[in-house]
Amino acid sequence: MREVLPEVLSWRRSGETVALSTVVATFSSAPREPGAAMLVGTGGSAVGPSPAAA
Repeated sequence: MREVLPEVLSWRRSGETVALSTVVATFSSAPREPGAAMLVGTGGSAVGPSPAAA
């Protein structure tokens, strides 16, 4: 969550609608651990560890 917090605040201050997703469980060789967060904007922009893998 700390990775995306500055962007959450910035996007919300500018009036952007955002979605915050959190990895809750993984299996096998997942690229991120549970607790990893990713922020997605309405235009499809993404911030966080591995937005391209989403």
